[in-house]
Amino acid sequence: MEDSKGENESDRLGRSELAYERLRELIVHGLLAPGSRIIETEVAERLGVSRTPIRSALQRLQQEGFVTAGRSGERSRSSVAPLTRSDAEELFEIVGALEGLAAARTARLPADERSAVAERLGAANEELATLEGMALTERGRYFELDNAFHRLYVDAASADRLATLHDAVKPQAERYVRLYVQALGSEVGTSVREHQRIVEAIRIGAPMKAQEAVFENWGNAAQRLSRIIDRVGERGSW
Repeated sequence: MEDSKGENESDRLGRSELAYERLRELIVHGLLAPGSRIIETEVAERLGVSRTPIRSALQRLQQEGFVTAGRSGERSRSSVAPLTRSDAEELFEIVGALEGLAAARTARLPADERSAVAERLGAANEELATLEGMALTERGRYFELDNAFHRLYVDAASADRLATLHDAVKPQAERYVRLYVQALGSEVGTSVREHQRIVEAIRIGAPMKAQEAVFENWGNAAQRLSRIIDRVGERGSW
């Protein structure tokens, strides 16, 4: 049986992890707006925890790029990281590099395994194609399908270290996709065609082509997003 100190430490770590996950979710889903100040007491009350796990969560989120910290007099002030064009381009390039490696590994699978992955990818892409010209109410579905498409070949790669890095960075890119998804909806057809090149490269077992197709898809997505940000503006930057 663990002593009370061990149990308290376990409880503390559990509360910190929960606070981190819930805070990150609020930021990624835009429920804490880019550039908005994070007040520990308000967030603690909202999440039903003390300020201690909130501080721990904020430190972790700052390290991952979701939160920025500044000072006002003697007090530190945390804010939700803004959404900027330069940040989006960097994140999309990193995600593209990581997912490109995953796609290359998937394309090296035995023929029957990669064929099965390609079939699932193709089905997901076909469903995504039905959302071209989507209505505002369908933007959540678009995000889910696009995310599921990319996740299929990342999971199939069976690369633990790569998956860990991907899981740390992808949610940061997700903030942009969720916020600007309606504007991106006009580019569904282009994205579907780019996805199809990924599917075919994996199907025929061409690792380099798969890697290049994924990197190109994310690079083009960054350009599409940059045009949208130029048109509608950055969020939370001063």
